[in-house]
Amino acid sequence: MSAFGTTDRLAGISGLAPVPRDSGRVSENLRRPCRYDRRLLRAFYLSAQLSIRHSAQSQVFYDRNEPRVNVVQAVLALARRRLNVLWAMLRDQSPCRPPAVEVVAA
Repeated sequence: MSAFGTTDRLAGISGLAPVPRDSGRVSENLRRPCRYDRRLLRAFYLSAQLSIRHSAQSQVFYDRNEPRVNVVQAVLALARRRLNVLWAMLRDQSPCRPPAVEVVAA
């Protein structure tokens, strides 16, 4: 963690943090950086895809973002969120605690 310093720096190196491509009057134009670790991006991308199938929280996050952006951008947004959670777990030295599942009796 000391090699990166912040979660934003790790996201930049992994290709999950967009960089501006502004010129003249055009602003808010973002793209993926030219130099990033493709293996790290692939690991977070595949992790996000699998979590959409197996985690209810990830599915809700994906469903909320998918109508506004295309599918790839929604998965990348989830991958960035998972990177932030992983960073917080490493920083706090806490294990992953999945949310408790409520069972409703019929």
